[in-house]
Amino acid sequence: MSFLSKVFGGKKGDKPPTTGEAIQKLRETEEMLMKKQDFLEKKIEQEIAVARKNGTKNKRAAIQALKRKKRYEKQLQQIDGTLSTIEMQREALESANTNTSVLQTMKSAADALKAAHQHMDVDQVHDMMDDIAEQQDVAKEISEAISNPVAFGQDVDEDELERELEELEQEELDKELLGVGPSVDELPSVPTAEVAKPTPTKTKASE
Repeated sequence: MSFLSKVFGGKKGDKPPTTGEAIQKLRETEEMLMKKQDFLEKKIEQEIAVARKNGTKNKRAAIQALKRKKRYEKQLQQIDGTLSTIEMQREALESANTNTSVLQTMKSAADALKAAHQHMDVDQVHDMMDDIAEQQDVAKEISEAISNPVAFGQDVDEDELERELEELEQEELDKELLGVGPSVDELPSVPTAEVAKPTPTKTKASE
C-alpha cells in the first residue's frame, strides 16, 4: 500500500475518492500540520530560552539548544511549504468541485430542455405561427366589417357632403350681402289720412 493510500485510506482497486472526500482529507491534513506548527514554534521559543540561560554558564548546553532550535526551524519551514502545496491543491479541488456541480446543473437543464422540445417540430411551429397570423388577419377584417356603417346602408359620399356644405355656406353669404340695406318690411308705412289744407287769411285790401 502506497503512502498516499495510507493517508487517504484507499486500497488498490478501490475507486478514487470524490472531490468532496479529497477536500475533507486535505483540510484534516492542514489542521494537523498547523497544530504541528504551533508545537514547533513553542519548542523553538523554549530552546532560545535555554540558550540564553546557559549562554555564559554552560556553553555546551546553550549550543545544543541552538542546534535543536535549528532542526525545529527546518521542520517548521518544511511544514510551511507543505501547507502551501496542500492549500493550492485544496483550492484546485474546490474549484473542480464547483465546476462539476455547475456542469451537472447545466446538463440537467439541457436534458430538461431536450425533453421539452422532444415533441416539438420546427416546421410545425412555423406552420402554427402562420395559422395564428392568418387568424389574426381574419379577426381584424371581421372587426372592420362589423364597425363599418356600410353594412347598415349608411354609405355616404364624402365629396357630395362637402359640395352640399359649400352650397349652404354660399346661400348664407348671399343672404348676408342682400341684407345690407333695410328690407321692404323694415321701411316706414305711407300715411293714409288726408292732410288738412291751410285756411287763407284776409288782407286789408279786401276789406
